[in-house]
Amino acid sequence: MAMKTATAAISANLQMGRGLRRLSKRTTTEGLRDAFAKFGEVIHAKVVTDRVSGYSKGFGFVKYATLEDAEAGIKGMDGQFLDGWVIFAEYARPRAPLPPLNNGPPQGQW
Repeated sequence: MAMKTATAAISANLQMGRGLRRLSKRTTTEGLRDAFAKFGEVIHAKVVTDRVSGYSKGFGFVKYATLEDAEAGIKGMDGQFLDGWVIFAEYARPRAPLPPLNNGPPQGQW
């Protein structure tokens, strides 16, 4: 039974919009959590920030306790205003694998 709970929690990650669909630079992790907590039990919320400036990079993540809560959060917040910007909520997708590094000696003619 514990495995189903862990799988549900991982599957219930939401990814806020990227590209033209950005979070405001004023959006904080606490503000993100508060906005999405209206739709279910939020386990974790995070606005991704720049290491140097500390400003939001324009996207974040919300993890709900259940898939049902996550679905309610997507339906409730997708296309809504948060800190003056329209946000888009969707399920997080796995990051594409990075290409292998070519740190070996040069190949071919010398």
